[in-house]
Amino acid sequence: MKKDEISNKISRPSWDNYFLSISKLVAERSTCLRRQVGAVIVKDKRILTTGYNGAPSGLEHCDKTGCMREKLNIPSGQRHELCRALHAEMNAILQAAQYGISLGKSIIYCTNQPCIICAKMIINAGINRVVVLSNYPDELARKFLKEAGIEVIVAENS
Repeated sequence: MKKDEISNKISRPSWDNYFLSISKLVAERSTCLRRQVGAVIVKDKRILTTGYNGAPSGLEHCDKTGCMREKLNIPSGQRHELCRALHAEMNAILQAAQYGISLGKSIIYCTNQPCIICAKMIINAGINRVVVLSNYPDELARKFLKEAGIEVIVAENS
C-alpha cells in the first residue's frame, strides 16, 4: 500500500472536536452532583491547563456533604456564589495562575457554555475563543463575551 492510500484511510477529528473530547474526559473527574463540566485551555494546539467542577483543594466534595444548591432549591444558572464547587473554567484559569502560565490568545474548550462569573474571568485572562458542547442558561455571559469580542462556538456533532 502506498503512503497516500494509507493517509486517506485514517479518519482524524478536527482540532475543535479533539479538544472537546478531552474536555468530556476531564469532566469525568467532577464531583458535582448536578452537572459534570470539564474545561481545557489550549494555545497553538497544545494543552496548557485543564479543570473540572468541584470543591476547592482540601475541602470535602459535594458527594460527601450533599449539594448546597439542591438543599436551597437554587435553579440552574442563578446564584453561582451559593455553591461549594469552583467551576471547571475557574479551575483551569487558576491552575494557569498557580503555575505561571499565560493564557493570552488561547482557546478554552468547555462541555458547557461559561456562566457570567467564568465569562468575566475568561475575558480578563486574555482568552480569545470559547468552544462549547452545549449552551447554559446565562444570557448575560453570552452578552459579555460578545461585547469583549470573544468568539463563541457551539460545536456540532461532537
